[in-house]
Amino acid sequence: MFSYVNYALFGIYPYLCLTVFLVGSLIRFDREQYSWKSYSSQLLRRREMIWGSNLFHIGILIILAGHTAGLLTPIQVWGFLGITHTAKQLLAMTVGGIAGIACFIGLTMLLHRRLFDTRIRRTSNASDIAVLVILYIQLILGLSTILVSARHLDGEEMVKLMKWVQGIVTLQSGAADYVADVHPVFRVHLVLGMTIFLIFPFTRLVHIWSVPVWYLGRRGYQIVRTKRSPKLVRRSVNAAMPVASRTRQNVEAAE
Repeated sequence: MFSYVNYALFGIYPYLCLTVFLVGSLIRFDREQYSWKSYSSQLLRRREMIWGSNLFHIGILIILAGHTAGLLTPIQVWGFLGITHTAKQLLAMTVGGIAGIACFIGLTMLLHRRLFDTRIRRTSNASDIAVLVILYIQLILGLSTILVSARHLDGEEMVKLMKWVQGIVTLQSGAADYVADVHPVFRVHLVLGMTIFLIFPFTRLVHIWSVPVWYLGRRGYQIVRTKRSPKLVRRSVNAAMPVASRTRQNVEAAE
């Protein structure tokens, strides 16, 4: 019975979550970008929001980068770099622990602000609060894994998790067997993490895809729509331009 449950949770469920995550995000990005919004509450308890948001986002970005690099980098690469399993685990525990604590403090501030400020609570829906609670539980589980990892620094559990993730990505049929005997806190952490991927397209977490990275290469201009006549607009623009610029434009027009 255990083998069937293990295979369902760690052999089939990951592909279901990844499929919904990718297809759902693509469909929503293509058809409903304007549906991911949040009612503005920046003017309410602004200082708590700034501190909480910055700590949470900095911490979560470091955690995501660490998980991605640590789990998806082939074991042979770490060996080639001369990094042992013990050294890698200590690095993950240290960096992940610091980032996790920062993220925990920030998320606590955001959740407290969302739940205990009456005005902000009125502008929140059940989805907003549920996502914060799920992330909060997942973060506590993640921090708990540090205590478990500290009991054995040989890196065996970490290697099993790496093999499982890489096995899922490379479509290995027996990937679920790698995590069959890992500590329960890791298993719960993995299942809840996959569930976050599953619900991702249906929540405001999709705002991740709206990071305006294309702004970095955008030309420095601003589009302004006005009801004034074109002649008045050109006259106003010319009046605001420096004399040297207007003279250069007149010379170029004459040529």
